[in-house]
Amino acid sequence: MISVSNVSLRYGKRVLFDEVNVKFVPGNCYGVIGANGAGKSTFLKILSGEIDPTTGQVDIEKGKRMSVLKQNHFEFDAFQVLETVIMGNKDLYAIMKEKEAIYAKEDFTDEDGIRASELEEKFAEMEGWNAESDAANMLSGLGITEELHFKTVHELNNNQKVRVLLAQALFGNPDILLLDEPTNDLDVDTISWLENFLANFENTVLVVSHDRHFLDAVCTHVADIDFNKLQIYSGNYTFWYQSSQLALKQRSDQNKKAEEKKKELMDFIQRFSANVAKSKQATSRRKMIDKLNIEEIKPSTRKYPGIFFIQEREAGDQVLSVDNYSFQLEGTFLFKNLSFTVNKGDKIVFLSKNPLAITKFFDCIYGNDKPQTGSADWGVTIKSSYIPNDNSSFFEGVDLSLVDWLRQFSKEKDETFIRGFLGKMLFSGEESLKKAKVLSGGEKVRCMMSKTMLESPNVMIADEPTNHLDLESIQSLNNSFIDYKGTLLFYSHDHEFMNTVANRVIEIGPNGMVDKHCTYDEYLEDESIAERRVALYTK
Repeated sequence: MISVSNVSLRYGKRVLFDEVNVKFVPGNCYGVIGANGAGKSTFLKILSGEIDPTTGQVDIEKGKRMSVLKQNHFEFDAFQVLETVIMGNKDLYAIMKEKEAIYAKEDFTDEDGIRASELEEKFAEMEGWNAESDAANMLSGLGITEELHFKTVHELNNNQKVRVLLAQALFGNPDILLLDEPTNDLDVDTISWLENFLANFENTVLVVSHDRHFLDAVCTHVADIDFNKLQIYSGNYTFWYQSSQLALKQRSDQNKKAEEKKKELMDFIQRFSANVAKSKQATSRRKMIDKLNIEEIKPSTRKYPGIFFIQEREAGDQVLSVDNYSFQLEGTFLFKNLSFTVNKGDKIVFLSKNPLAITKFFDCIYGNDKPQTGSADWGVTIKSSYIPNDNSSFFEGVDLSLVDWLRQFSKEKDETFIRGFLGKMLFSGEESLKKAKVLSGGEKVRCMMSKTMLESPNVMIADEPTNHLDLESIQSLNNSFIDYKGTLLFYSHDHEFMNTVANRVIEIGPNGMVDKHCTYDEYLEDESIAERRVALYTK
């Protein structure tokens, strides 16, 4: 168990945490949520001892081992992959190294023999003889194949390093596990493996993530950072979000009687419980439903951007025809022989094991690049807008205020009109006058959303539109894409986003494509196309 007592953290006049008192107990997985800048990662650093609080203390139950997902991808470059994972259990690793040093001695003394015997006993108690096989199994589950286990970490690419560091954090059944954005750079199969691992993990977990599907799959509780406090609620992220929205609605509904409100609350809990009971997610923790209590949820101080995509004119029946489309980069095909028709109202999520293939495909159909073969023909009624993955060209070297930056893309030049669109994206007052070139990644994406809203397209192309966004912005964008009446071509790493928006899935690769009208989850579960999907990437 971890106890946090009277913890405060101040940076000058800014108060991040004020007298936080909370306990985290074994058997629970806590999803730490909060607006950008609320202090989610900072709170994990306080728990791990990396940052000292201004006041208060953190107490960890005696004898309990904490493991933290490392963020420095170069820290273990000099070590072998398998050894790096075992280093996650510091006590076991220290025993291993001391044993090796003793047995390497040329002048082996009686004292060395006694010490070696003591170490061997501790090593056996800690199941040290299984350490290498356990580490290897964990690496394999995370997609690090056996031929990489004995290479140095320096020889791996960044995505592989992330997985090794995650294996290190998980290794040896730690009593307390702190994970900050563990799904970054993981593919869907590896995320699924991690979901199953954490769902069956019996100790204490705290996790920060922007992946709502992941939070729903693994979390028994939400630890919400708001009002400079941390409040724990039973249930997963979706329950917290929906109930906080209901709490906000009820607070503003002054005329509704107490009995009506209570019935509304109970109906909500019953609906939510039924949805979880029917869920296919692999989790052993559905008993959380018995503990749900919406009355403890407070309306949040979070601000959700107002994202509304409205078509200036409805598209005709001819949207887009792609014929024999192929693209090579440095002699290697990213995609090949793509032929399909986009229908009016399609919301297509594009998939590929190489995300660059999707970026290049979007660049080509929008006219920013050219394929080696094939054509992409748009209908005459189409007005399209593109939200690219890399939006730097829109901001670099641009010495304009946000108002003037957005005015470039608007027929209506009136400042009040422009400020209205910026206000919807939470740029209000003086913020609308800040320079476009100094924006953060999330602010740039919100500006691109304002630009797209102004353009009123009947076809939108969006490449990783959730990148850099906080949970509130992702939720708002998700809802806006669901409500959008036009045609949508997009790619995202966000499972919930893809599954709730797309009505069609197209997966592209160097050997062709797979095209299916279905949801994202249905696509992943369809055994009839499994071989075709593998064949997309097999030489």
